[in-house]
Amino acid sequence: MKKLSLLFIAFIFSFQLLAQSKVGTIDIEYILSKMPELVQVGVDVKTYSDELDNLFQVKYTKYQVLINVYQENETGYTDAEKKTKQDEIIDLENEMQQFQQNSSTLIKIRQNELLRPLYMKISEALNVVSNEEKFTQVFTVDNTIVYLDTNFDITITVMKKIGLPID
Repeated sequence: MKKLSLLFIAFIFSFQLLAQSKVGTIDIEYILSKMPELVQVGVDVKTYSDELDNLFQVKYTKYQVLINVYQENETGYTDAEKKTKQDEIIDLENEMQQFQQNSSTLIKIRQNELLRPLYMKISEALNVVSNEEKFTQVFTVDNTIVYLDTNFDITITVMKKIGLPID
């Protein structure tokens, strides 16, 4: 009978723990897609991309000129001049290739910079709603946790248990 009472108390206690937590989900990308500021982000990213394309076009034009000049004057060049002109063309080819690779990265960085305030706006609203609605955890629709009530975070307790220093 004593075991049954203990089992019943344990059941009630675990039920109360479950009742204390409230879990929600959020579709951040859906919210982002509905924000009017996103249109301006798209315009700004396109403008930046066009600027990079224009810079590349300048390099490409310079490259075409170098090729044409080389082809027109190749017979009149000494071997040393040929080598110098070829090296100049190869260097510009490598520079253009590197520029194209960097451009993709730069565009992504710029886009992230422009989106950061929108994500912060969503994050701030999420924190307010989570506190007002008493959520203990909120996950994105792809199961990434985006909010956790610090009362349910056991990180420090686990660190202490295994003897790690607490900063």
